[in-house]
Amino acid sequence: MTLPSTASEGAAEHGRALAAIPSPEVNSIPLGLLEIHFYALCILVGVVVAVFWSERRWAAMGGEKGTIMDMAVWAVLLGLVGGRLYHVISDYQLYFVDGQEPVRALFIWEGGLGIWGAVPMGALGVWLVARKRGLSMSKLAFAIAPTIPLAQAIGRWGNYFNQELFGAPTDVPWALEITPLQNGALRPGMIEGVSTYHPTFLYESLWCLGLAVLLAYLGRRFESRLQGGRLFALYIAGYCAGRFWIEALRVDPANDILGFRLNNWVSLLVLAGALAYFFWAGRRLERFSSAVVPGQDEGTQVFGATDPGETHDEGTVYSALDSEEEEGDSTVYSATDLSDLPDQGDGSRGAGRGGTEYHPSPERSSSEGSTEDDADETGTDSGARPD
Repeated sequence: MTLPSTASEGAAEHGRALAAIPSPEVNSIPLGLLEIHFYALCILVGVVVAVFWSERRWAAMGGEKGTIMDMAVWAVLLGLVGGRLYHVISDYQLYFVDGQEPVRALFIWEGGLGIWGAVPMGALGVWLVARKRGLSMSKLAFAIAPTIPLAQAIGRWGNYFNQELFGAPTDVPWALEITPLQNGALRPGMIEGVSTYHPTFLYESLWCLGLAVLLAYLGRRFESRLQGGRLFALYIAGYCAGRFWIEALRVDPANDILGFRLNNWVSLLVLAGALAYFFWAGRRLERFSSAVVPGQDEGTQVFGATDPGETHDEGTVYSALDSEEEEGDSTVYSATDLSDLPDQGDGSRGAGRGGTEYHPSPERSSSEGSTEDDADETGTDSGARPD
């Protein structure tokens, strides 16, 4: 179990900082027979914000609206179970040693969720729904990646209301003032006579908020390079890097292994795994599904689609080009395969209705079908534009 360092003990001389962040006097609101805990509310708000943003990102990629909401039910339920299990197992001394109450392991509202258990179990919930609907996990991971750290940034404020998981004693202006007694005893990690500590909840909240913004930017700027779960791997790596140094500041009871807190070791191991996956997937991007909507063929794009992963049929890519040479609202379509163009009834292919023309992609050789001139000379009033 981690004990306060000599430096921390030396900080006791300061007593309290000249300016400090006051801790809240209450952490819940009685509502009839119920009691609403701020810890639970913070987590709930974080989940709602993440789901709303994920829905917008998924829809912008061409996904069906409501998909993320359906997944969120399973992801949140399994995530809570996984997060609580990790906390109870890794901090068993809080519940299963002499003098402790094992039943309190079920009191989730008192705090204690391990992200290391919540994310894998939450991902399992997403995978179960994705598998049933035939959706691509790599595409879902891209949509969800920036939203999870945002949820964490909001959820961390639950630790503030519970006055828990604070850092070493300090007298910096943004120090957090902690109420000494909890249930008649000194709070875990506190030093008698010292009331101000590093607000590690705030550090992690700001880190996660910055990570969410960074991931959203990188996903927009390097979308094609961060497919295949690579953006999600960056989230994992970024969170672990921040969690490592923030964890080193904390003074709450924890299990030590070779001088490091357990969560420090987990951060390092998961960081290494995330980076390994990032580079592994970067060499195999072509192996991952590019379909967003079930039933689409991979590697093709639908006219008017909002995402390059949306498909049409049989390996043909249609792109709309502005045609200043044609009158009215005519549009020129470029196709990679003339065999996919509408048959005009006279054996020729190429023209669409309303003056729409179809032109073969330049890379097609004349031996594979009609030449560009052949396509330009076909009829103009029959046929149909792509679905």
